[in-house]
Amino acid sequence: MWQPVLMICGYFISVLGIAMLFPAAVDIYYSGVNWSVFISAAIVSLFIGVSLFLANHGKIKDISIRQAYLLTVLSWFSVTIVAALPFVFYGTPWPDALFEAASGVSTTGATVYADVESLPRSILLWRALLNGMGGVGIVIFAIAMLPFLGIGGMQIFQRENSDVNEKFMPKISYIAKRIILVYFILVAACLLSLKAAGMGWFDAVCHSLATISTGGLSTKNTSIGYFNNASIEWIITLFMFLGALPLTWYHSLLMTRDVRSLRSTQVAAFVKVLTFYILFMTIWLVWRGVYQPMDALRQAAFNITSIVTSTGFSSADWLSWGVFAATAFVIFAQTGGCTGSTSGGVKIFRWQVILAQLKRIFITTTEPNRMMPLKVGRTVIGQEVANSVFVFFVAYVFSLVLITAVIALTGVDFVTSFGATMACLSNSGPGISANIGPVGNFNGLSDSVKLILAFTMLLGRLEILTVVALFFRNFWR
Repeated sequence: MWQPVLMICGYFISVLGIAMLFPAAVDIYYSGVNWSVFISAAIVSLFIGVSLFLANHGKIKDISIRQAYLLTVLSWFSVTIVAALPFVFYGTPWPDALFEAASGVSTTGATVYADVESLPRSILLWRALLNGMGGVGIVIFAIAMLPFLGIGGMQIFQRENSDVNEKFMPKISYIAKRIILVYFILVAACLLSLKAAGMGWFDAVCHSLATISTGGLSTKNTSIGYFNNASIEWIITLFMFLGALPLTWYHSLLMTRDVRSLRSTQVAAFVKVLTFYILFMTIWLVWRGVYQPMDALRQAAFNITSIVTSTGFSSADWLSWGVFAATAFVIFAQTGGCTGSTSGGVKIFRWQVILAQLKRIFITTTEPNRMMPLKVGRTVIGQEVANSVFVFFVAYVFSLVLITAVIALTGVDFVTSFGATMACLSNSGPGISANIGPVGNFNGLSDSVKLILAFTMLLGRLEILTVVALFFRNFWR
């Protein structure tokens, strides 16, 4: 059972080790003194990764469900630990390093560094690369693995992956090539647009990776607000939105030009919800006298898109907009982008299923003899998918409550505990208290809380149930 799991984990760790050479090269180019940090980390990573790969090398004909669960959890957790090595070798304490690595890999966008701008370019690039690799990695995982595991409504992608058990590796390769191509096109387009808007090449590279991955790790202490450039904000707003759409939807749209699929229905719902949020908040900001109309639209569009897509960038301290705005941002963070995208949160498709189920219950309560199928748009949703969405939602709420309570037990106040848990579980980044808000950071929290939140980020990124399944005794029988 363990051989293919360890082999693939070794492969992922080896790829991560090779990726560490890029920050080393950047450090050498800028005449830095931290290139040895990444060379040392790369050597350790490659030794571990290659050893695991060679010791367990063999042809993989199929993957069982139990192996798929193990592979999913072990690969993401092991990659996070290895990704923390450059931070540790740079001098960051282990709890902080694991938090930062988990934030990067899970594309959460939270940071423990109080002064990001004091970090060397190699470390800043490594954070951006973790965002980039985590973004494309989670999409491949979501499209290829979650339908196989039957997690939280992701069976909707089973039509593309129905033979994943029989042809696991060929199917993964086929899916990965399509996704990576679309992903790199979006990153390149974002990079060139940001450069044209006046951002320097280095900042443009880091922010384009963090934008398309909806990762949100910036090179500036005040995030995008540092640039004070409307063009940059609108460009990032557009590409955060594009990153929150299913990457396979782009390919399907180009190949078939068929916009009537379920994903198109999901995309349409996402556009409507996001537009409503932005217009509502714009009107509220103007009514309250916080901004003039055009500034209100720009600030609302940027910050709401950032939170809904779980990117975590900020162009302003939206906590200063008032209690109502802070409460609204809690709702925005739980919305999420589209299924099969780089964004986190509950996601639009699950909300569509929940609302459709509620509608059916209300109608059948008054008309008990009426046969009413569960539909999202024009697509009929099976009861298995509806059940898995319900189980996911219950697990999500339970995790939010439980982790908030555990953090509160360490002495952290409720608002900070809840805000930190919500931000990390939904992978949205900033919390709803000043110390961990859009202009704050997580540096002031204790080591134990940082480790809990690092686990929470990965728990949310892996759709909760994937990780929880390993804690049941029946799984190991």
